[in-house]
Amino acid sequence: MLSKITSAALVGLDAVPVSVEVDLVKKGFPAFAIVGLADKAVQESKERVRSALINSQAEFPSYRLTVNLAPAELEKSGASFDLPLALGILIATEQLIPNVDLSDCLFFGELSLEGQVKPVQGALSFAMMARAKGFKNVFLPLQNSYEASLVEDVNIFPVATLNDLRSHISSQKLIPQFLEKWQMPLNDQFDLDFADIKGQEQAKRMLEIAVAGGHNVFLKGPPGAGKTLLSRSLASIMPALSTGEMLEITRIFSAAGLLNSDNPLVTKRPFRCPHHTVSRMGLVGGGSKIAPGEVTLAHRGVLFLDEFLELPRSVLEAMRQPLEDGFVQISRASGSLTYPSRFMLVAAANPCPCGFWGSKKKMCQCSPHQREQYQKRLSGPILDRIDLHLEVGEVEREKVFDQNVVSEGSKSIRERIEKARQIQTDRFKNFGFLVNSEISAKQIKFFCPLTQEAEKLLENAFLKFNLSMRSYHKVLKVGRTIADLEGEDLIDLKNIAESLQYRFNENYAV
Repeated sequence: MLSKITSAALVGLDAVPVSVEVDLVKKGFPAFAIVGLADKAVQESKERVRSALINSQAEFPSYRLTVNLAPAELEKSGASFDLPLALGILIATEQLIPNVDLSDCLFFGELSLEGQVKPVQGALSFAMMARAKGFKNVFLPLQNSYEASLVEDVNIFPVATLNDLRSHISSQKLIPQFLEKWQMPLNDQFDLDFADIKGQEQAKRMLEIAVAGGHNVFLKGPPGAGKTLLSRSLASIMPALSTGEMLEITRIFSAAGLLNSDNPLVTKRPFRCPHHTVSRMGLVGGGSKIAPGEVTLAHRGVLFLDEFLELPRSVLEAMRQPLEDGFVQISRASGSLTYPSRFMLVAAANPCPCGFWGSKKKMCQCSPHQREQYQKRLSGPILDRIDLHLEVGEVEREKVFDQNVVSEGSKSIRERIEKARQIQTDRFKNFGFLVNSEISAKQIKFFCPLTQEAEKLLENAFLKFNLSMRSYHKVLKVGRTIADLEGEDLIDLKNIAESLQYRFNENYAV
């Protein structure tokens, strides 16, 4: 007898439907074959399914069993085919007579040897595909329920064991539909707060602008100046995730296998801080089985690269496309995948190998040649893609010990940022992007209107500093963000002047 069950395969971040066809032939020698470009993990499912069926008081057929995973040209991987495969065998051997319509049902899940259904990667992508393809009912592991429940207009049925699914299909005992919704935790407490940082008011202002518009940042200064502390405090001023952003990020983390039962949904913006020895593959993604890298895991959040100039040149140059386009395309002989990478880069570096060039407290021990070679590790095209640049100096003694100096806290800064973000959300609601840093070159004149004084200042700066067109656009976008923080429609003179001061640095040319 032939049975057909619909499942899904994960290709990058997208899911595609896969038909699991099970054919049982009583002639010939007993055999169990899986065809349809199945990798080793899928081939090993034969033993998992055999044990799961026997330990669930079902019989495993002693006949010729052939399983086809269609479409055959699509490479299949992972353990998510265990559940539909076991169900197909039960139907093909007539141990289970379906009493419900399975044509609009999607099944996926890994089986343990005793018949328990274990969670799999990519459940959110599977549920989104089910809605797009018209599947009304999704049967999935219990631990993946909250994740899939983000998708509306799809009925979620959490399956704990193979026997539970048998009882539901035969209408003996129905599995209750999952109707709970994950409650986003309300937590305004952070390990670091801007109020705890002494001094560095200009750096705080620049980071506020950066977060408000999603701009990239480069902080450079001697050791101990507070670059890392400022960067790690960014989490306390990041705006809350919208539902759409939560879906985007959870989908990425689900496909990467970084969700667990304690954190089934991503409710806070990612803050990724890989070590400076990270490989190019680890940063932008890849591998024999293509997987997302740090630039994708930081999507809609922050990618903090400390010791920026210590990263290998090849790793730094690999960031050109993600920084410019907002996605990374990885091509291998097996295929090509595209991952999103709309992140806010925060880079921190010392000005020289010893770190004290320009310091007011310690003398630099490096020769001019050493400093020059150290600066050359960072190419002009990478610098050009960073919107905001700032020299972070040491904090003055008076600001450290003066108890009367009170710094503004993260809560009030975050409130201003959220107001600016809401302005941008309303402005771009029909254009497909979220923040000012994503404005395209074609639309920049429309979204960044200048006063006459501001236009004259920008024209003079363009000529005096030999701005590239990319630099020109970034000055305009940062000016747009500064105007949004002030609630202004037009970008005026002081907005452009402040934007320009974050664009140039005496130690390198832009």
